[in-house]
Amino acid sequence: MAHKKSGGSSRNGRDSAGQRLGVKKFGGEKVLAGNIIVRQRGTKFWPGVNVGLGKDHTLFALAAGAVKFVTKRDDRTYVTVVPAAEMTAAE
Repeated sequence: MAHKKSGGSSRNGRDSAGQRLGVKKFGGEKVLAGNIIVRQRGTKFWPGVNVGLGKDHTLFALAAGAVKFVTKRDDRTYVTVVPAAEMTAAE
């Protein structure tokens, strides 16, 4: 009979896969309608103009244009999409 505890059988190796959260399209980047802008848990970023909020708090573009992050007086950061037509008119 063995008088030593058997080697092997590690107690490690139980980690879950990362959820790939975060900002996917940064300020100034062009997006198409339906593109995911931010994947998040809770509302770190709030939806602004032309941005929708999914049931898992994912922010997505409702129109084509450029992404813009705006911090307002309530200390919330809103994500808006400036339509392509407005961008050319402003230039």
